Amino acid sequence: MTTPQDYFERMYAASADPWSFEARWYDNRKHTLTVAALPRPRYRSAFEPGCSTGMLTARLAPRCEALLAVDAVGSAVATTADRLAAEPHVSVARARMPHEWPAGTFDLIVLSELGYYFDDADLDTLVARTLTALEPGGDLVAVHWRRPVAEHARPGDEVHARLAATPGLDRTVRHVEDDFVLEVFARTPPAARSVAQREGLC
Repeated sequence: MTTPQDYFERMYAASADPWSFEARWYDNRKHTLTVAALPRPRYRSAFEPGCSTGMLTARLAPRCEALLAVDAVGSAVATTADRLAAEPHVSVARARMPHEWPAGTFDLIVLSELGYYFDDADLDTLVARTLTALEPGGDLVAVHWRRPVAEHARPGDEVHARLAATPGLDRTVRHVEDDFVLEVFARTPPAARSVAQREGLC
């Protein structure tokens, strides 16, 4: 079963930062690694569904000409909008994934700690909409917690296995720790290229 909306509403009602993103070195480091894994220095148009309080959004913003961040919980959207208020190229909106997917296409989509909340049908919808919205040659970044959580519909590794098995996505980056997995997938065709290949080094 997809994790119910009221689970998230209760979490944010109890705390403005329910996962302590602002305080934990774990998340600070993980967000740093996530942005460091981006194969390009800049992106034209990026989408971050499930942005929570905007800590990762703030790190993505300098790398994007335009960035859309959404979350299903109104208080999280308000926190993110306030955090990014000085960045006019960042838009923040309320939307519930995967069914309230925005129009348009993107050359970067970031699925951070999101996929394991969905049942099989909703995860299939999320992957399908991601694939449709990701421009040819664009990058999909996925990062998920690997340890068991009662409220998750599946472990993070299963989300990444689903992405890796999707035609049209070619993995270019894989970083695995005991706690989380971070991967980047290129939308193909055209054929995926490493950072060194993009720079003409090989």
